[in-house]
Amino acid sequence: MQLRKVTAASAAVLALALTATACGSDDTDDSAGSGDGKKITIGIKIDQPGIGLKTPDGKYTGFDVDVARYVAKELGYSADDIEFKETKSADRETAISRGDVKFIVASYSINDERLKKVDFAGPYLLAHQDILVRADDDSIKAPADLNNKKLCSVTGSTSAQNVKKDLAPKAQLQEYGGYSECLTGLENKAVDALTTDDSILAGYASQEVNKGKFKLAGFKMTNENYGIGLKKGDADLKKKINDALTKMVEDGSWQKAVDANFGPAGYKNERAPKIGNVVK
Repeated sequence: MQLRKVTAASAAVLALALTATACGSDDTDDSAGSGDGKKITIGIKIDQPGIGLKTPDGKYTGFDVDVARYVAKELGYSADDIEFKETKSADRETAISRGDVKFIVASYSINDERLKKVDFAGPYLLAHQDILVRADDDSIKAPADLNNKKLCSVTGSTSAQNVKKDLAPKAQLQEYGGYSECLTGLENKAVDALTTDDSILAGYASQEVNKGKFKLAGFKMTNENYGIGLKKGDADLKKKINDALTKMVEDGSWQKAVDANFGPAGYKNERAPKIGNVVK
């Protein structure tokens, strides 16, 4: 009888020990750059060709994806250690503050309002607001030529409003549900131009199905400094990411990623920005 009591007690202790071990082996890494086979969750876009796209076979492609993988490698993570998480524009600050992601690489422009909530490493790309037109359309040579033209952007975007307010007040705004719809409208001549960041436009134009159909105007209407968003005050992680971005530029990997993701659209990218140099 006494033996059974000891055995039961031992079993209970063993069960508690196993439970504690299991709880302590969480595969999500909370330390910056430790690696050690643990996972790192990175926020990206999954619906922007050339920037961040999840393909039907479950793979991730795009310039931001290439940057994220390079940075993660420099932090000590293998490709298998990375868990990509979709972070829509409106959810980025929340995802960072809640700890849903370690950092975000998602066409995330650095601005004063966002800097109140998160920190940024970088910038790693200087993009500009531009327009995309049909390859055979030579009628729009300057932003003012958009007057009386049908200008497309996605619902809720400020890009088209910027054009109408400051550059072409008589532009006829057409708001569609997504950029793909704008592209279809552009191809079918339902609209005359599509506006957003040139990097995003180049990504769409570089898709195999769109090659040769569209071209970038090259207007550079705004400066968009893409940074890597991370939790405010995490100076150690910010430095490590900045070091990784510097190395990516110096070893040629940055330009290789630009050429691979944007090159087919004839995207004339700016030189890689210096860390901390936010162009107004």
